[in-house]
Amino acid sequence: MATATLMDYDRALELFEPVLGFEVHVELNTRTKMFSDAPNPANDEFHGAEPNTLIAPVDLGLPGSLPVVNATAVRSSISLGLALGCSIAESSRFARKNYFYPDLGKNYQISQYDEPIAFEGSVEVELEDGTLVTIPIERAHMEEDAGKLTHMGGATGRIQGAEYSLVDYNRAGVPLVEIVTKPIFGAEHRAPEIAKAYVAAIRDIVRGLGISEARLERGNLRCDANVSLRPRGEQKLGTRTETKNVNSMRSVERAVRYEIQRQAQILADGGTIIQETRHWHEDTGTTSPGRPKSDADDYRYFPEPDLLPVQPSRDLVEELRAALPEQPVARRRRLKADWGFTDLEYQDVRNSGLVDVVEATVAAGATPAAARKWWTGEIARIANAQEREITGLVSPADVAALQRLVDEGTLTDKLARQVLEGVIAGEGTPQQVVDGRGLAVVSDDGALIAAIDDALTAQPDVLAKIKDGKVQAAGAVIGAVMKAMKGQADAARVRELILERAAQS
Repeated sequence: MATATLMDYDRALELFEPVLGFEVHVELNTRTKMFSDAPNPANDEFHGAEPNTLIAPVDLGLPGSLPVVNATAVRSSISLGLALGCSIAESSRFARKNYFYPDLGKNYQISQYDEPIAFEGSVEVELEDGTLVTIPIERAHMEEDAGKLTHMGGATGRIQGAEYSLVDYNRAGVPLVEIVTKPIFGAEHRAPEIAKAYVAAIRDIVRGLGISEARLERGNLRCDANVSLRPRGEQKLGTRTETKNVNSMRSVERAVRYEIQRQAQILADGGTIIQETRHWHEDTGTTSPGRPKSDADDYRYFPEPDLLPVQPSRDLVEELRAALPEQPVARRRRLKADWGFTDLEYQDVRNSGLVDVVEATVAAGATPAAARKWWTGEIARIANAQEREITGLVSPADVAALQRLVDEGTLTDKLARQVLEGVIAGEGTPQQVVDGRGLAVVSDDGALIAAIDDALTAQPDVLAKIKDGKVQAAGAVIGAVMKAMKGQADAARVRELILERAAQS
């Protein structure tokens, strides 16, 4: 693949105005699929399932099978529309979007076209310096996901050059909400940052609603980023490209920046931009051509004849509106202030998807700093090593109880890590692990003094060095005592006792 020539980013922004647009697909965490009773399990179970086992006749498009709308998915879609500031349609209709691809068993996708469930909204996103940007929302509509193709035998894993492809219909029919923005003007130099912040805001909203796990790396949240450029001073929009299914916030930022630089160089050289989809390559930080981008007419939309219109009652809409959680921007500012976190510290927790568990840990009695330390430190390390979901390892209540034992002096940080391992291994609560393993700090001064005497016998010159002002000499004795006590001594108390002994000698 030839490497595109890129224009300097600042120069590109001098010559052209970027116009952005985003299509974000959110997989809903309903118990069953959008139009069938096939199971739709959570991430780990879903991704661990054998291919073509989470399916029903409707998902495969088998003759005679008829779709039935998932009521929970409709409620979730309405809640999301309300959280995006949208109006909720009194009546919305499903449509058939016709196109052929092997992972679409029916040869059409059930989606919504000109009658979406939610329309005309906006969402406020916060940039890292606190700047607020309003993103206009055109619509949020319900649809079903397609299956998944795995291309075999090629060098790139893509269809080009593959010897054959395998199709897995497990994902076919998973409920989706697609959120489509209006064109976003005025982004200018901050376009990549705005792209990243917008996707993060959508992730925070759907997680706050509890309607999706919203993990980009697992495909629960997928972003298609549209970028076009127009020469400064012109009103006519440029031709857009659509970079598909970018799987991290950082990659969304990089992809938008790359497309601005790539398109600017083509236009400056007198070339034209092709309206097409493009693939993002994480390893090279580049995009490559996909297929020519179809317009709506090419899909031959028509109303889905097997489904009635969705007509939610106003009482239901108001019930869901009353249940909306705090908006992410407001919540972020409140928590950051309450916790006393810097922007970087809060961003660390937020990007790790740990805001909820840190909040729950603080509510259980831990300090914000301690909660952040445990979840983004030792617990995250263990989760990575064991390839497990971090929030499934240990409860916020147990983390708070563990920190309480440290604060009380029952455990040192080192011992607390051993206790954490025991809790994760299923040995009980932190206190039960302490009792079962005998891990409590030795607080008996008599036992500590005996260990100190043994260490001083082996190093008789230490006390003289301390009396001569070389207090750091106590370190060797402290180390020996900690080893003798199997790490269950309070190093600070050991140091105090050594200095007392030196002062008395």
